[in-house]
Amino acid sequence: MLVRDAMSTVVLTIGPAHTLRQAAALMSARRVGAAVVHDPDAGGIGILTERDILDSVGLGQDPDTEHAHAHTTTDVVFATPSWSLEEAAHAMANGGFRHLIVLDRGEPAGIVSVRDVIRCWVTGRPELRPQARRVPV
Repeated sequence: MLVRDAMSTVVLTIGPAHTLRQAAALMSARRVGAAVVHDPDAGGIGILTERDILDSVGLGQDPDTEHAHAHTTTDVVFATPSWSLEEAAHAMANGGFRHLIVLDRGEPAGIVSVRDVIRCWVTGRPELRPQARRVPV
């Protein structure tokens, strides 16, 4: 199975001047765990994840005054749609992150997450699908 089979093509793109609260609200509304940060002045494409927002709030920083650019990962590992899910999982495990921006011809085409990879592996293998269980009352 390939990254193109697992990735979400709903890509939330924000600017570097978005506050963390704005980013969190957009991510929550779209039910995504990461946003692509497009900053042509600082080298292009980065990623802001729910973990980045959580870390900032945990440090006591104000999400209404903190901006995405200060919390964006710019040293990003990108996937392509033709990567295998194993390659994506390997990159995420080795890099210690849970989201990969998928580029197609240099443009964001999607995002693949650990959850996407697991979902594909489980639904592709009947023996891994959850079984209905009776719970004693």
